[in-house]
Amino acid sequence: MPSRRPSCLALLSLSVALPAFAASPAVWGEGLMVKVRPQSAVRSATEVRLTGARNEFVSFQVALHGGDSGLQGVRARLPALEGPATLKGPDVTLYREALVTTKQASVAGEPVGRWPDGLVPDTDEVAGEQRTAFPFDVPAGEARAVWVDVHVPKDAPPGDYTGTVTVEAAGGFQRQVTARLTVVDATLPSTSSLPSAFLLWPPHVCRAHTGREDCTPKELQPLLARYQRMALEHRFTLSSLFPRKPWPPAWSDFDATWGPYLDGTAPTRLPGARMTSLEYVGPLDAENLKDFTAHMKAKGWLDRAYVQLGDEPPYGTSFAQVHATGALVREAAPGLRTLLTTNSHEMGNHDLEGLVDAVVPLVNHLDGTEGTFRGDQRDTYTDFLKRPGTQLWMYQSCMSHGCAYGTNAPENKPGAGWPSYMLDRSAAKARAMEWVTFLEGATGELYYQSVGMLSTAWSDQYRFNGNGDGTLFYPGTPAAIGGTTDVPVASLRLKLIRQGMQDYEWLKAVSDAGDPGFARKVARELIPAASRVTDDGAAFDAARLRLIQRYQELTASEASPDAGTPPDPTDAGTPPEEVAEGPSQEAPTPKPGVDPETVDAGTPTGGCTTGGGGSAAVAGGLLFAAWALKGARRKRCVRAP
Repeated sequence: MPSRRPSCLALLSLSVALPAFAASPAVWGEGLMVKVRPQSAVRSATEVRLTGARNEFVSFQVALHGGDSGLQGVRARLPALEGPATLKGPDVTLYREALVTTKQASVAGEPVGRWPDGLVPDTDEVAGEQRTAFPFDVPAGEARAVWVDVHVPKDAPPGDYTGTVTVEAAGGFQRQVTARLTVVDATLPSTSSLPSAFLLWPPHVCRAHTGREDCTPKELQPLLARYQRMALEHRFTLSSLFPRKPWPPAWSDFDATWGPYLDGTAPTRLPGARMTSLEYVGPLDAENLKDFTAHMKAKGWLDRAYVQLGDEPPYGTSFAQVHATGALVREAAPGLRTLLTTNSHEMGNHDLEGLVDAVVPLVNHLDGTEGTFRGDQRDTYTDFLKRPGTQLWMYQSCMSHGCAYGTNAPENKPGAGWPSYMLDRSAAKARAMEWVTFLEGATGELYYQSVGMLSTAWSDQYRFNGNGDGTLFYPGTPAAIGGTTDVPVASLRLKLIRQGMQDYEWLKAVSDAGDPGFARKVARELIPAASRVTDDGAAFDAARLRLIQRYQELTASEASPDAGTPPDPTDAGTPPEEVAEGPSQEAPTPKPGVDPETVDAGTPTGGCTTGGGGSAAVAGGLLFAAWALKGARRKRCVRAP
């Protein structure tokens, strides 16, 4: 049963953070929707406020500026957040944001130079080893940032938690940023409600971590399992990371390695998290297809398994090949789901409807700007989706920026453009894909590659005319990050993708709670069209807060008749101009009739936006909405002592 005790939201405070003359080194709190670049201006927020559900990640940044003298030997620590319980250890992770230098912009008009992306952990989240996040230097006249992840355990009591990030440097320098987290009486599911299939080519991992391309499965599988664990903790699935040789694999070895990730028994920080897809990567012949399908069925994994019939016909695969493969699968493995990256027009023109179970159009073709794809194309899939077992997924590609130099999509104008996982695009672009997926009624997301340039990720990720195209991880070798165990390192973009996945849960929750029209309205006002994604991070946070407020209205058994007096944003003893807006994130417990592994979510998503992407009007609206909701439910607020 869902919680019927409406919980108060942490106050989102307006930060009037005016640039200041950087004479002395400075430290301030920043939200996750701002990319802190070396030229970022000094700000004044000394506090961040966050709201999260149980089993949810909330994130913020601590930014530093070197001033005229620079900072040497910087270290940061956040021992715990104290409240009704203590949040610490693996649930609190600090990272140093590494910079990648771009030589050519992904989109015309974006600055070329150094961008934050690789997140070097203090203690890594997979092997639990101390790494080389600290110490680091901040040059004079430049800015750097520390990323902070907080996972709220599933059993964390609701209430207010407080922690202090202490930053120290040589010469006795010390500054502090306070993090205030409100945990609401709700729980986010461990397995995403939005299935995903992010592809991974194992030889890229072998090369990046060993310098070779001939890793044996015994060498490679433990490393690949670490990548899968990190993916699940960012709420998506690596669907194709299985070694191809030998094939078929020894099924007992396959089950021992991958069974825990498919069954939800792997040691992830999201307890019970399961893979939502699994790709057949063996030879396309009847015997192997039949064998694979039989094993998947016996293990209870067949509903998540699929085989690709081809790639973007007629470019990657001919339509004749798609027909031949589809006919083979239907005959040899009739229970195995088929998937194809194409669109409704091509599917109809080439008589593919009966061979495809999951059609995956490009976002540019589902809500496009040109030719037959102009405008929302969702209705062109209606007849296809009437057949039982069919699904509509989506994907983005280099078409979000232009696949060849000089072909930048004209829609990518300042403040607009397509969803994008490029490292030199705004945080909002990386968070937007799941909002568009919801708007189009799609039920899954595909991404073509996640380790395409893993070997050179720390220095160069330029591919298909984009910085970061097909590369979402960094190789965490001991030479790169210290320690003794090779692990994957998350990109800043992975955190934003995770945020988008959590946003999807809120949208779904409001819909499931009885007001799908409101969820669509909020999403459409945020993203008028897939090609018009704002760069305003605060707008995402404001939209999320509206969803949370509506969800709590829909699920509240009662509310206080008196909204009370608007709270003073200085009630924590911090001047309003020094309070950073915090990520508002909440989710409810499952409702009757809803699978417990699908979320009944219920509050805004993470994303402090104290600058570089928000407006005073939006922030003021957040403040008012937070006050109104807080007042209406203040009798049920749980406060830390």
